[in-house]
Amino acid sequence: PAPVKPPDGGWGWIVLLGCFVITGFSYAFPKAVSVYFKELMKDFHVGYSDTAWISSIMLAMLYGTGPVCSIMVNQFGCRPVMLIGGLLASSGMILASFTTNIIELYLTAGVLTGLGMALNFQPSLIMLGTYFDKRRPLANGLAAAGSPVFLSSLSPLGQVLLEKFGWRGGFLIMGGLLLNCCTCGAVMRPLDMGMRRKTEKAQDKYEAKEMLPIGGKSEEGISTTDGTKKAKKAKKRPKKGKKLLDFSIFSNRGFIIYTISKFILVLGLFVPPILLVNYAKDTGVPDTEAAFLLSIIGFIDIFARPACGMVAGLKWVRPHVAYLFSFAMLFNGLTDICSARASNYTGLVIFCVFFGISYGMVGALQFEVLMAIVGSQKFSSAIGLVLLIEAFAVLIGPPSAGR
Repeated sequence: PAPVKPPDGGWGWIVLLGCFVITGFSYAFPKAVSVYFKELMKDFHVGYSDTAWISSIMLAMLYGTGPVCSIMVNQFGCRPVMLIGGLLASSGMILASFTTNIIELYLTAGVLTGLGMALNFQPSLIMLGTYFDKRRPLANGLAAAGSPVFLSSLSPLGQVLLEKFGWRGGFLIMGGLLLNCCTCGAVMRPLDMGMRRKTEKAQDKYEAKEMLPIGGKSEEGISTTDGTKKAKKAKKRPKKGKKLLDFSIFSNRGFIIYTISKFILVLGLFVPPILLVNYAKDTGVPDTEAAFLLSIIGFIDIFARPACGMVAGLKWVRPHVAYLFSFAMLFNGLTDICSARASNYTGLVIFCVFFGISYGMVGALQFEVLMAIVGSQKFSSAIGLVLLIEAFAVLIGPPSAGR
């Protein structure tokens, strides 16, 4: 059947809000959990590197389970997958609050919660692509803004919960918060279902009108009902099996170039946010001021993503959005190179401002460009494979930079 035309609004704004929340949880949650690390180190008598693995496992699950999510979405649809994901993410944190050693934490908070967030993140982007077409760059930019907004709110919230309820109580409440992913999954109504309901209502009205008068019109009414019966029988015929994962996208040269460039980019993309605070401390910056550098990146990022989405949606920019993404990647790399010149706190603040702009541009454009290359029909398979390849870069990048 022909794909339904995206409404570019209406219920799409509710879908966008759900995507905003899920993007926020997916990217910010693994970083926000680091607030609890000091208490975990005391209770379980482990080092910083041992606790840091919790965030690493979460991120690895988010990226590495891409193909599994694609297969499940192609098989069952977005909404059921997201509801299961929300339950898994929540149960992971709730179970983590009862753990007695660090290995149990890896399995609950790391694997279970990471898998749950992965099952939410990917389908939400797919649904956003089905509801928006002309306004898609803006929608992607607004959804991507969830990441810095949630990072700036989840970290202070985690600190408050830690002080009042301890790390176990904090994990329990965080698990409750993650149940909001189920609410976001519930609003992801399949687009064709909404359209089908409208056509069925119109058909029922037409049939009622035709069957009321006696005579020639009643015969017409009978013929229409016969026609609808035949149509329903035709609908009931078994559908051809869907491809669980479409590998034909590797024949698309644009997709291969995108994947290679994204792998190289991700090797360095997460290095500054992870290593910046310690680097600042080593140069003699006080602890509180060093931590504030991440807040600067987050604050700039909040405005950079929607603004970049609006620019990408302009008529004369939209056809050349891949070039804008290339510029964003180049800009991001050049800010990293220039950061080597920052020898004092002022220099680091200037670097954070420019890094926040370039980081936001990359975040807002990455999925928009992928959808423009492969199309909405193959997007579910494409994003799964891209995230799997990026998972290796996420694991290799920061430790390599540390070396």
